[in-house]
Amino acid sequence: MRFAALQWLILLLPIVAAGWFWPRLHLLRPLRMICALLTVVILAEPQVRRFSDALDLWVLVDRSDSVADILDPSLPEWQTILNKSKSADDRLFFVDYAGEAVLQGATMRAGSSGERYSGPRDSTKLHAAATFALAQMDPARASRLLVFSDGFSTDPLRDLAERLQRQSVPLDYRLIGNPLMGDARIAAMDLPLRAQLQEAFLIEVTVASDQEGAIPVELYRNDQRLGQRDAIVERGIGRVRFADRAPGQGAWKYEARLIAKDDPLPGNNRASRWVEVQGGPRVLLVSAYANDPMVAALTQQGFAVDLVTELASLNLGSLSSTRVVILNNVPAYRIDTDFLRGLDFFVHQQGGGLAMIGGKYSFASGGYFGSPVEPLLPISMELKQEHRKLAVALAIVMDRSGSMGMSVPGTSLQKMDLANEGAARAIDLLGNQDLVTVFAVDSEAHRIAPLSSAQKNRDTLVEAVRRVDSGGGGIYVYNGLKAAWDEIKDTPVGQRHIILFADSADAEQPGDYIKLLDEMAKAKATVSVIGLGTDKDSDAAFLQDVAKRGNGRIFFNANAQDLPALFAQETVAVARTAFIEDPIGVQGTAGWVELAGSPIDWLAKVDGYNLSYIRPGATSALISQDEYKAPMLAFWQRGAGRVASVSFPLGGDFSSLTRGWKGYGGFVQSLTRWLLAEQLPPGLGLRTEIIGSQLISHLYYDETWKDRISKTAPDLVINTGETTEALHIPWERLEPGHFRATTTLRPDTYVRGAIRVGNVAMPFGPVSTITNPEWQFDAARIEDLRTVSHQSGGAERLDLGDVWTAPRPEAWQGIQRPLIIALILALVLEALQTRTGWLLGGVRNLQQEA
Repeated sequence: MRFAALQWLILLLPIVAAGWFWPRLHLLRPLRMICALLTVVILAEPQVRRFSDALDLWVLVDRSDSVADILDPSLPEWQTILNKSKSADDRLFFVDYAGEAVLQGATMRAGSSGERYSGPRDSTKLHAAATFALAQMDPARASRLLVFSDGFSTDPLRDLAERLQRQSVPLDYRLIGNPLMGDARIAAMDLPLRAQLQEAFLIEVTVASDQEGAIPVELYRNDQRLGQRDAIVERGIGRVRFADRAPGQGAWKYEARLIAKDDPLPGNNRASRWVEVQGGPRVLLVSAYANDPMVAALTQQGFAVDLVTELASLNLGSLSSTRVVILNNVPAYRIDTDFLRGLDFFVHQQGGGLAMIGGKYSFASGGYFGSPVEPLLPISMELKQEHRKLAVALAIVMDRSGSMGMSVPGTSLQKMDLANEGAARAIDLLGNQDLVTVFAVDSEAHRIAPLSSAQKNRDTLVEAVRRVDSGGGGIYVYNGLKAAWDEIKDTPVGQRHIILFADSADAEQPGDYIKLLDEMAKAKATVSVIGLGTDKDSDAAFLQDVAKRGNGRIFFNANAQDLPALFAQETVAVARTAFIEDPIGVQGTAGWVELAGSPIDWLAKVDGYNLSYIRPGATSALISQDEYKAPMLAFWQRGAGRVASVSFPLGGDFSSLTRGWKGYGGFVQSLTRWLLAEQLPPGLGLRTEIIGSQLISHLYYDETWKDRISKTAPDLVINTGETTEALHIPWERLEPGHFRATTTLRPDTYVRGAIRVGNVAMPFGPVSTITNPEWQFDAARIEDLRTVSHQSGGAERLDLGDVWTAPRPEAWQGIQRPLIIALILALVLEALQTRTGWLLGGVRNLQQEA
């Protein structure tokens, strides 16, 4: 027995006991004593454990990708069986689960499908779903769990049986189908997480299948095919080995692919893993120049420099083992978007250094306005209205074909809505002296706005472009370009430019575009292209040729949500940037000593520079001696890292004065040395490992770090996938000098991280799960489910109706009702006693006879 309101028992019993010694209450009378005690006990809500007559059945329905096609046909029948076989006092609850658990209500209609489940389906988190259901259960009622699943949970079931036993909740299960029949899959991919530069290593791929024989396996490194070998499957398992040596520092993504015809479950035919190739701290110099003079200046001082001129080779793994990134006159549109987006975490959390060097393809002229890099820079790139010299006539040609009517995942918008917003932002960014016209194109060019002044008609133009809707068919590019050129070609302004937006998989009718673009080029007009898709799409080569012949830029982006930013980048690059081409005098400031610690003999003039403006909080070390007083060298601290901007070229055109400067080498070396930031002292170590979908990080430190860590706790920060969000993971202290942190990796994505202690950072990653656990089908997971079910008192339910006739678990049930009846009876008897004295008289007679 237990008391749910024990406080009443503790409070009232002493009062009743004291009342026994108060003669006027007559509590020594037996009936009054019984009434008082019954009242106290009833208020304390006594409960006893006994088998329940009513049962709450919580059904966990697996909605993950791997079982959706198998479960949905059977679910309506199973729901009908459960509803019809329960008694009137029983209750039925359904919880949909995959990546998260969602309660669907007390009952679910027979025949309902999983369409209402909108959570992530790329994992099967049974432990989390069971924990969710246990937290929802009424402790006053007996409960059971029934799981509909294939049994392959992607999260460990450890300690689940203990919790089920603690709450007296048995777990039953019904397995769905057999996904292993005829399936070939990659069961494991073994290779080191880290390797040294020039170190050879083995990649072993384990293939599992119930079909014996040879299964071809291909191996790729950063999407470059390395070779193919056959895995010979015997008794369900086959293995194949590859040897490789990564060509340089950084992180390299290795991917194994099965070539299995007619495989019923192709989702488990790929596995990938990143290998971090380590060397000394390096400077990643991304440059427009094959013979960049910065290389010689840095290598003379012992810096390890990795010069990259093939911009297409850059990816997120290029940031691994890198301490400083220098972007030397390279346009944003030619650099991988993930690489640019990854620079934010690289600087803020991993303590990396970043510098941008001037030139005609740098800063806003290179399309960095509105890019992920812009917020990092210590300067503002957008040209102020009063500093603009030339007017622009801008024509926007927008694809309004049928494909633009498709919805954008994760939003309620269509692709057309985002293209419209991009055009609106472009109009907003134009100056008062600029002109703009807009055409929407399907099989014909529809003029949305005639050429007109941005200043006088801005609001009307923005409203008009936001009303453009999608049509049908594809976009006839020639028609759109021809209409736009006819509109702007006779305009007497300093610059005429066309922005063509088109679906890179649905751009039609090249027609006479070559002749048309040749005419525009001779008239000094330019054309840039924003392609929705990738450079591998069917019409991408055609759009690239349009941009090349139009002397403009080409942007490819498959994410429609980036369209407004791309329109803004291109508009600013055309209309609101300035590269000053005349030699300009410069003057140093005290800020240089803050950066380098010692003075420098500055050059007298630079050949040209990108006009920009210092941001609040940043420091200028060199300024121009013209009317703009522009920051030629600016720098600031960003999180754990450092960022600098050099507005004048250090190589190529407009750099002859700079390259002839005697202090060139010292300047480049001092700047890079500052960007390296604080070095990590010895005595701190990091080890990471991946077990299933769990990333486990171990931090070790010696006595020299003890006081420092006691004052500033270490911070584990990770960045997942393509986002820029930094997530902070809590530590678990295992013993002195040893912390551990665990986080779950999402399937088919990667994690970068850093451990920060004060101003120093230890970066790692990217790392990823080897394969998507949702498609692994590890038979041990089914055994884990069976074990948990058995330990909790459950069983496999082949006949679902039996779940209601199974032994009901014990539950705490109140006994107030019989106690209240006893109290009423005692009160009636006590009233009779008070009025007639029959009980007291009987007691006296007994005493006399004795």
